[in-house]
Amino acid sequence: MNFTIVLSMLLYCSLILAQDDVNVPETERTNETQSCFPDMCEFLKEFGAMTEKQRVMETRLKNGETRLKDAETRLKDSETRLKDSETRLKDSETRLKDSETRLMDSENQILELKSKEKTVVVFSAAAGGSGHIGPFNTDTTVVYKVVKTNIGNAYSQFTGTFAAPVPGIYYFTFFYHAGGSQRVSLTLIKNNESVVTTYDHTTSHDGADNGGNAVFLQLQQGDQVYVRLGANTHVWGDNFITTFSGFLVSQV
Repeated sequence: MNFTIVLSMLLYCSLILAQDDVNVPETERTNETQSCFPDMCEFLKEFGAMTEKQRVMETRLKNGETRLKDAETRLKDSETRLKDSETRLKDSETRLKDSETRLMDSENQILELKSKEKTVVVFSAAAGGSGHIGPFNTDTTVVYKVVKTNIGNAYSQFTGTFAAPVPGIYYFTFFYHAGGSQRVSLTLIKNNESVVTTYDHTTSHDGADNGGNAVFLQLQQGDQVYVRLGANTHVWGDNFITTFSGFLVSQV
């Protein structure tokens, strides 16, 4: 805009000079032309060069502004892609943590299952001795002194009591042999509570009796199971014919 104004003024001045030249004698006009026009031509050349430089600079400026806008656009696109990548990375990290948690849970479950598989509890014992056990005037725990099997050492041959080493489902059996002339009463006890019983009445025509019972029990660690002989009843203990057995079916 400034160059346009200057150019307009120069043209205006040239017109004024041209008008003045009409009233000037030929000789003077020739002298003036020789002294003034070379300067004007030089100025116009310089002005044209400056105008061209300005045009070039403006073009370069516009190109620079365009490239700057393009760079800003690419930068925004890069920032957007970076944010998207960060979001996907966070999602991947979250999924990875979830997978690690599930993996740890699975490993713990496998270890627990392996631990359960390794836990073996089995016992079997006989009353032993010679002759009969009882009768006693009170209920009495039968101590099965002859241990045949005691994997896990959960049965005590000194007290006749089985103590559950782990929580789980257990299976118990108890059998007896006794004379028919006296009553028989055996009860499986869990923590002082009666569970199942085997019983036989006195008969005059029966020389001997056999009987027993069995049961599945869910036990907690430390629960106690034993067999109680009822008051004024008896069983025979010789030849390992009165037994108490049990084993762990499954941990829970």
